[in-house]
Formats: sequence, C-alpha cells, structure tokens
Amino acid sequence: QVQLVESGGGLVQAGGSLRLSCVASGRTFSSYAMGWFCQAPGKERVFVAAISWSGAGTYYADSVKGRFTISRDNAKNTVYLQMNSLKPGDTAVYYCAARAGSPTSYRDDYAYWGQGTQVTVSS
Repeated sequence: QVQLVESGGGLVQAGGSLRLSCVASGRTFSSYAMGWFCQAPGKERVFVAAISWSGAGTYYADSVKGRFTISRDNAKNTVYLQMNSLKPGDTAVYYCAARAGSPTSYRDDYAYWGQGTQVTVSS
C-alpha cells in the first residue's frame, strides 16, 4: 500500500513557475514508477509526466515538453514536478500517482493516487 500527499499548488501569473511535491509513505517507494496527471473543471484527468523507479526514464505530454520537469528523490520518498512558463491552460488539479512496473501515460495503469493540489494560472 502506498499513500501519496501532494503539495505546492497555488495561484501564479502566466509565465511564472511552481514546483509540486508528492511525498509517498511506505518502504517500497523506490520500486514504483510515478506519474503526474491533471484534471481541469469539466474535463477528464489527463497525463502530464511520468518517471521510472530509478529516475533514468522520464516521459511528458506534448503540451508540457520543454516547460515541465519531473524528478524524484528516493531517499526522501518524494517526486517533484517543476512547472515553468505556466499558461492559463495549465490551470487544473494536479495529482500524483504510483504504479508497480514501468511508467505509462495511461491513467488506469496507476493503482495509487494522491488527493490533488490546485494550480491556478492567471492571465
């Protein structure tokens, strides 16, 4: 069982930056691939980024490539999402998720989810 708690969301102007954090409980964090997803009001939850258990493999949605960076610190049981050059279209609740095995971009592949953190980007 893995419990995930996100933090770091908030209100930022377009062009600004935020860093989201997700702290995981459990001793086996380093064996899980981690992902970030986002859900805007009235829309489905969609893939943002994912990272392999070692951190060697990272994957991004086309909409965030070059602006967002996913990373992890297994010693701290934490995964991060550095968000730069934010746009109003990035406004959403951001969720971290964990799965055993390789990272994927499919929401249903992830067994464990955090409660989400709100990111609001003003124009």
